Amino acid sequence: MVKITALETFDVRFPTSLAHDGSDAMNPDPDYSAAYVVLKTDAPDGLAGYGLVFTIGRGNDIQTAALSALRPLVVGRGVADIADNLGAFARDLTGDSQLRWLGPEKGVMHMAIGAVINAAWDLAARRANKPVWRFIADMTPEQIVEQIDFRYITDALTPEQALAILREAEPHKQARIAQLEAEGYPAYTTSPGWLGYSDEKMQRLAIQAVADGFRTIKLKVGLRMEDDLRRCRLAREAVGPDIAIAVDANQRWDVQTAIEWLKPLKDIGLAWVEEPTNPDDVLGHAAIRRGVSPTPISTGEHGQNRVLFKQLLQAQAVDLIQIDAARVGGVNENLAILLLAARFGVRVFPHAGGVGLCELVQHLAMADFVTITGKKEDRAIEFVDHLHEHFEDPVTIAKGRYLAPTAAGFSARMHEASVRDHLFPDGIVWKDAPKTAVG
Repeated sequence: MVKITALETFDVRFPTSLAHDGSDAMNPDPDYSAAYVVLKTDAPDGLAGYGLVFTIGRGNDIQTAALSALRPLVVGRGVADIADNLGAFARDLTGDSQLRWLGPEKGVMHMAIGAVINAAWDLAARRANKPVWRFIADMTPEQIVEQIDFRYITDALTPEQALAILREAEPHKQARIAQLEAEGYPAYTTSPGWLGYSDEKMQRLAIQAVADGFRTIKLKVGLRMEDDLRRCRLAREAVGPDIAIAVDANQRWDVQTAIEWLKPLKDIGLAWVEEPTNPDDVLGHAAIRRGVSPTPISTGEHGQNRVLFKQLLQAQAVDLIQIDAARVGGVNENLAILLLAARFGVRVFPHAGGVGLCELVQHLAMADFVTITGKKEDRAIEFVDHLHEHFEDPVTIAKGRYLAPTAAGFSARMHEASVRDHLFPDGIVWKDAPKTAVG
């Protein structure tokens, strides 16, 4: 029987702070980083699974240590047992009592568990020779429900309700797969909007984004109101009236501050306001939503688990949500969140960018289209044009749309040279990095 023989971890960091790539009001100097994990096996063909946790620099060593703590729960397991029972595997990891104590089901440990679960999905999909989105699409409704831990969410979504949603989609799967492969999935871009960029660079990149086919751009806000007003107006001048503009405050404001800050921005015609306050503050988001209506409010990229998303939806605190492939407990928990959103009729605009997040989350959005909602033209996946060259199966964008991945797996495998050169602190990139790099 083929078994998992090793769980290897790598502290991979990129000095993106040098060019202010990724900068926002709360994170002015991020070094995009990945706590990278590889599940090795003794399969003759070298079968392995790949996953990661996205961080922004310091603390990546802590995240890597959390991944290492999972070795006793993974190494020695049979590959078939994991691949054929991914739901049970996920519950074993999230349910370990001593590690669960560190959350429960949130924080550094939960993110590490999510990365290992994602690596297991990558492994299973590679074993089946399918991309993860298609691997999910080819499951029966009953198999998808088996992946999900419904504890704590049955007051909002029961297994029977989830089955009903999935069974309603079942007759349309093949047509949706063909549609996805022909059309791709809409994307929006944050590449013009980093807070550290000059006005000229922001406008130039916004104009280029429209030329590249994107119908929505997103700007970072929240540091100074006068700057936000100026930049949003300049962006509107650059892209014209028909392109949607969203803004992202990255948790910058108190509730009342958010309401007052956003009033002058209403004239821009914002597509949504993202993370206006603390990501755990369900009632705060609800108050902001009431206070700035009809401007849409969203959050989710820092949402810690399915329970928080359940409450955001129950409290009518959001008009749309973001999901993140590496923040919660992997594919399994994201399936629960996608089904919750479908149950409440709330659109999902997946969070991406960073290191590998575009590569991962595209699979979840496409699986949602095929197996759950059948909707994609009223939503979009975030796209940021950074660091894709470090992945063996990078995202493909054409005319502002993600093209469906065709390679087996979760698109998470990095080039060995990229991992080697960007290891912190001894990789060649860091040995040669200017002292201004954060590290």
